[in-house]
Amino acid sequence: MKIPIQFYYQTDFVLPNEEEQKRKLWLCVEGEQLEVDQLQYIFMSDEQLYAMNVEYLGHDFYTDIITFPLHEEQAPLLADMYLSIDRIKDNAKELHIDWRTELDRVMLHGILHLAGYDDKTEEAQKEMRSKENNYLQQDPKL
Repeated sequence: MKIPIQFYYQTDFVLPNEEEQKRKLWLCVEGEQLEVDQLQYIFMSDEQLYAMNVEYLGHDFYTDIITFPLHEEQAPLLADMYLSIDRIKDNAKELHIDWRTELDRVMLHGILHLAGYDDKTEEAQKEMRSKENNYLQQDPKL
């Protein structure tokens, strides 16, 4: 089965095992019962993502991910997700966790936003974090 998830790199970082990463993400897609046309993850630097955050969202701060849904309502998901590897690594240090775990969490976070979850309130953040943790614990090799 071809999984409609693609990775693009605008930085030195490259995922070591793209197929395994796709399987991890697909567990979330299936768990949330989502239809997907195409999900694109674009990896970039802090400065590149900061510039996008300012230009497109009017947010004058650094972030780890920006998700742009490109699909029509009720259509299969089509989205671009831009991630800052720098920010993900910095957040992992602050949280005292492995940066690859944080990368997986952030990538799942983007899908959960597309599934309709938000993180604007403390209660919504707890629900999203619970979902992220659930998918992080699943084995993509099964």
